[in-house]
Amino acid sequence: MALSAFFRILFDGRHAAAWSRFQSSPDPLPAANPAVSVPQASPDAALLLLSLLQGEGRFVDFVQQDISAFADAEVGGVARVVHAGCRKVLRAHLQIEPIRTEPEGQPVTLEPGFDPSKVKLTGNVAGQGRLQGVLRHRGWQASVLQLPTLVDRAGSGVLCPAEVEL
Repeated sequence: MALSAFFRILFDGRHAAAWSRFQSSPDPLPAANPAVSVPQASPDAALLLLSLLQGEGRFVDFVQQDISAFADAEVGGVARVVHAGCRKVLRAHLQIEPIRTEPEGQPVTLEPGFDPSKVKLTGNVAGQGRLQGVLRHRGWQASVLQLPTLVDRAGSGVLCPAEVEL
C-alpha cells in the first residue's frame, strides 16, 4: 500500500494536489503527537526514494520486466528478494503507520467532517452525517520521511545509473 500511495502521489495530479494541501495546512498533524514530522513531497524526493528502492530491492527492474512468461514459482522467488530490499529501504527512511487502528473487517463509524484524503469510501456511498461501514483496509500514512540529501544527480531523473563491466 505504501508503494501504491507513493506512485499515486507521483503520477496522479489530483492526489498529489490533495497531499500538497494537507502538507501546507497550518496544523496538518493532530496536537496529541507533536513530535511527528510530515514528509515534504518534491519530485527530487520521490525520485530519490525510487532510486533507493531500486538500489536495495531492484524494484524498477522488477516492475519494468514482463513477467507473464515466467512461472509463478519463479516470480515468487524474485518477489521475495525485491520485497526484502524494498522493505529495508522503507524501514530505514520512513516511519509508516496505519491510518485506522481497528482490525480489518470490523464495523467503523465515520463522524461528519472526516478527512477524505485518509478514508476512501467504497460500496453504496450515499447519505451524510455519521456513516457506518466495515473497515476493508486500515490505510497507511508516512509520519516521518528521512531521505539522504540528493546532491550529485539532483534534477537529472536518474534512478539508477547504467552499469558497464570492463
